[in-house]
Amino acid sequence: MFDLPILRRRVRTPLPLSLALQGGGAHGAYAWGVLDALLESGRFVPQAISGASAGAMNALVLADGWLRDGPDGAREALDAFWHRLGELLPTHWFVVGDERRPSLHGGVRLAMQWSRLLFAPQQLNPLDLNPLRDLLLERIDFERLRQADAPRLFIATTRADTGRLRLFDNRRLSVEVALASACLPTLHRTVMIDGLPHWDGGFSANPPLWPLVEHGPAEADLLILMLMPLRFAELPGGAGAIRERSLDIAFGAAFQREAWLLGRAWQDARAGSGWSAGPMARRLRGLRLHLIDERQQLAELPGESRLIAHQPFLTHLRDLGRQRAQDWLAQHREAIGRRSTVDLTEAFG
Repeated sequence: MFDLPILRRRVRTPLPLSLALQGGGAHGAYAWGVLDALLESGRFVPQAISGASAGAMNALVLADGWLRDGPDGAREALDAFWHRLGELLPTHWFVVGDERRPSLHGGVRLAMQWSRLLFAPQQLNPLDLNPLRDLLLERIDFERLRQADAPRLFIATTRADTGRLRLFDNRRLSVEVALASACLPTLHRTVMIDGLPHWDGGFSANPPLWPLVEHGPAEADLLILMLMPLRFAELPGGAGAIRERSLDIAFGAAFQREAWLLGRAWQDARAGSGWSAGPMARRLRGLRLHLIDERQQLAELPGESRLIAHQPFLTHLRDLGRQRAQDWLAQHREAIGRRSTVDLTEAFG
């Protein structure tokens, strides 16, 4: 006969998880794949999520789906969102290459470059038409995300008048907040909230980390999901590549500094120095830090691919992300829930 008490002890209780989701335009589909595999594993309960830009979209969609039907609902919501996003624009008209490495048609690229130099978004789009707005309203119940049992959300935006980070939690979520978090000012009109101008959250925190420490679960695994490389493989040569690299650095600088500071504070708290006393120290000691990066899979793509919401490309990125997460879960199976798997001071030092 089976020893039922022993069998019960072997059943794993899902672990509280804090997620920090980086932005990156269409590359957010890679994060979709990572999240899909994490949810499929059944090992985690997302209790706090921060995000900027595409990371904010994934955070909002995941949380809304989770409230509807747990991990299955979250997976279905992410799948529906990204598939619908891939249907919104007639990308097959201006994309060349295959789904593994698409790029913009030369004429389209040239037109975009000149239009960004000569015109502001409000001149090119005076009616402020934005299909993403309709998609968000269609797929996300912002009122539901304000419920007490919703995962804690921290959506990053950047004040365009000060350059400072402005965070929005569940109580203040709206479609305008979501659009502000993904507002690249060369492509979209500035989003006004409370009479104040807001741009992409990636400028100031891509993604924010400290809110997960302060307001997330006290004993939890904190997983950072990166869409930018930890280190670039080579120096850019041409003028276009240099512009892309400068933007990458600008979008990652604040996050890298925050990640290093978090790693240092965590070490001090564990060692009994610096942050050794008080509630923040107890929270830091209770964290298990993890990081999933893109292993140069996205870094090898042209920067403009972040603008290509082409369904075959999005599906390809999802598959890459799923495999990356499955490999990570297999590699760290015994560490999850017990100890950290990354030294943030080394990764970002």
